[in-house]
Amino acid sequence: MTFDQIFVIAFISFLLYILPVLGVYKMFLKAGTQGWKAFIPIYNTWEMLRLAERPKHWVFWQFLPIVGWFVTFGIYIEFVKTFGKFKFYQHALTVFSAGLYFIYVGFNQKDRFLGAAAARAHKKSPAREWIDAGVFAIVAATLIRIFIFEAYTIPTGSMEKTLLVNDFLFVGKFNYGPRIPNTPIAMPFVHHTLPFTNSKSYVEWAKIPYTRWFASPVERNDVVVFNFPAGDTVINRDEFQSKDPYYDVAWRLGNGDMNIGRKVIADDPESYPLIVRPVDKQENYIKRCVAIAGDSLQIIDGILYINGKPGVVPPQAQLYYDVVTKGQRLDEDVLKEEYGFTKLEEEIFPQGQPNHFIMLITNEGKDKMIKNGFIDSIKVHKEKRSDLFPRDGVHIWQIDDFGPLWVPKKGAVLTLTPENYALYERVIRVYENNKFEARGEKFFVNDKEAAEYMFKMDYYWMMGDNRHGSQDSRFWGFVPEDHVVGEAWLIWMSWDGGVRWKRMFSRIH
Repeated sequence: MTFDQIFVIAFISFLLYILPVLGVYKMFLKAGTQGWKAFIPIYNTWEMLRLAERPKHWVFWQFLPIVGWFVTFGIYIEFVKTFGKFKFYQHALTVFSAGLYFIYVGFNQKDRFLGAAAARAHKKSPAREWIDAGVFAIVAATLIRIFIFEAYTIPTGSMEKTLLVNDFLFVGKFNYGPRIPNTPIAMPFVHHTLPFTNSKSYVEWAKIPYTRWFASPVERNDVVVFNFPAGDTVINRDEFQSKDPYYDVAWRLGNGDMNIGRKVIADDPESYPLIVRPVDKQENYIKRCVAIAGDSLQIIDGILYINGKPGVVPPQAQLYYDVVTKGQRLDEDVLKEEYGFTKLEEEIFPQGQPNHFIMLITNEGKDKMIKNGFIDSIKVHKEKRSDLFPRDGVHIWQIDDFGPLWVPKKGAVLTLTPENYALYERVIRVYENNKFEARGEKFFVNDKEAAEYMFKMDYYWMMGDNRHGSQDSRFWGFVPEDHVVGEAWLIWMSWDGGVRWKRMFSRIH
């Protein structure tokens, strides 16, 4: 946590103690205690607990970051009960009026201090009990979701066989530090769209800049959940969204010219209704971080190299291979038990020649096949694509032959050239919020000529373990640090027509 972040937390806590003091001063006088105690932070809440006859140790819970704010509000509610304020709206005013409700209670003539006994004697109605329980549950669940962990479900096969479709995960927030929501006012338990209405689940007039507490960097080979970087603008129809991203559609409609494609979309809002989402409301993706800030990466014949050395290959990472077997019968049980196949009809494709197949094989299964003498020859099956990052017509890369490429690092300085403009243009312009353009051989950042640029954030390169079946950084580029949600760490449930018992409560590696 940076000094600025500690200062923000302390300042908010200080405001919570200070804003109500004028009203608390008069309320203390009504309660027969000395008014000056209201003006001393912490001591004023201690005195409230004494008057309300509530546990004094609540004072110390106020020192917990974030959670302490809610403890302070709880103390205020317990105190206002001693003045006969038991209704839900009165407690809501206590929390949300920035001290004005305490001023009202303290200065009007009709409100008197009734004491802790009167507060204890008050009985809530059953409806009020349910409302209070519901509010508490929502607040607690929201705090847990923001600061501790969040549930996530695997929707696609991009991480197979490390993670399978309908694996249910816990995503840890403390691994990289909890990120404060950019849009703090939002419907609980809903990501970006309200059910049945197709309208936004959040308001945009209240925004918080990127803030992460107790920040730790993503480490190489972590399995990471993050907000989809190309999901800032989406076509708001079910067949598009992140399944067919706006930038892909624009590129296709323009036959490789993004400007033409954008115009086609803009001219037909009925077919292509657009919506722009803040970072924390962009779709959640899950991939493996194969390169961290400052790394150089390259893929050659399907092998990933990081800083010139072969990268770590997860055992369950899989690729399509052109395989020639030695003529033995393909026994289904052996293929599944020995070599990790699960659905043969989707993983083995005969090629019209004896013993020739295209096979989707895990790295572990490939090594076993070679060791057991199962195959005569094997090589990566390559598919040519024209829609890979950065789509500039200069860097003609492929899924299995990609790069070399340097991953931006916070504080690092990049010399701007015509060759790297397309690689880092979106990073500088969109993620770091600059006006950035090339005019001939010259570059301008915020309308000032610049020969180099210093990055403000760390970036990461994410790839799926199912390397031939993953929409990942090879298609849309870098993942900024402010898009990182958390680390996937535990499968708590898995389902495929029934429970996959072997996967229950297994750690993710």
